[in-house]
Amino acid sequence: MLNEDTCGHLPRGSFRSRSAAFVSSLTLRQISSVLPPHQAWGLWASRQIVARIMDTFGPSLTHTTAVRVDTTTPDRRRIVGEWVYGAGVPRRNSAQAIYFVHGSGYALCSPRTHRRLTAWLSQLTGLPVFSVDYRLAPRHRFPTAAEDVRNGWDWLTGRCGIAPEQIVVAGDSAGGHLTVDLLLQPDVSHPAGLVLLSPLVDLTFGLARTRELDRPDPAIRSRDAIRLVELYCTGIESGHPRLRLDVAGGRRLPPTLIQAGGAEMLAADAIALAQDLRRAGTRCELQIWPDQVHVFQALPRLTPEAVPAMHTIAAFVAEALGGTDIEQAG
Repeated sequence: MLNEDTCGHLPRGSFRSRSAAFVSSLTLRQISSVLPPHQAWGLWASRQIVARIMDTFGPSLTHTTAVRVDTTTPDRRRIVGEWVYGAGVPRRNSAQAIYFVHGSGYALCSPRTHRRLTAWLSQLTGLPVFSVDYRLAPRHRFPTAAEDVRNGWDWLTGRCGIAPEQIVVAGDSAGGHLTVDLLLQPDVSHPAGLVLLSPLVDLTFGLARTRELDRPDPAIRSRDAIRLVELYCTGIESGHPRLRLDVAGGRRLPPTLIQAGGAEMLAADAIALAQDLRRAGTRCELQIWPDQVHVFQALPRLTPEAVPAMHTIAAFVAEALGGTDIEQAG
């Protein structure tokens, strides 16, 4: 892994991960450029491709239990998601948990596509993971996803009775944006810690475009990614405070771990977010893993660096929650 201040002096990624990035640049990057997300068939195809990649190259689901949640609170807010219990994690009420907000460009994924990742996270930490199933664009536009994420948090800390300081919140990609937005709200009690994987911060992709000039992302071009995100926030000014997050000028967030891949364009977002968090007084550790693709932690069969990265996350969760034992098997 590397720090933004020393990235020029640290080793390359593994041969397998570099090969995977190269193959992705010849295949996935080209496919994403021709699939029109504004058309139903293009969006359907994109969803199928991402789901197949996550299933094929994700960790094992052996001995995983997933329990569907679909409930309505007394104030008529609907919460949809699933509790995920990894191998060896007992299915019972717990005083501690991980709240997971999946990525998707606001339009592609679900708790099901991310179940291998959340199950692995549960196994390594020994904790149940609640993965919120927020509604997707283009059928549901801004701020629907943000509201669903807030409702899931309120349900977890209210109806489920888990204290905020006994929860670690984790999110990847667009889920990172939704997570930071949640915790910037002044009436939201802070969790014990925050884990962000390849977080999307700048919804205009200005930071990403700058990064692209030096190194093209092997999975997607910024111009194609922004077409996807626009399905969620079209018609809303880019300067809206729930879209252009004022992290540096906002409230101090809980201790944060950020991981991103050195091969992806959103490494620029991760670096900028870490800088803004530190300006706000948040203790933040930033890790840019050399030559890794977007959310590489979900793809251990593709990149061996996923294993040490996930063990680092598990150790961070344990420290944030005051020494929770973690499972060392990967």
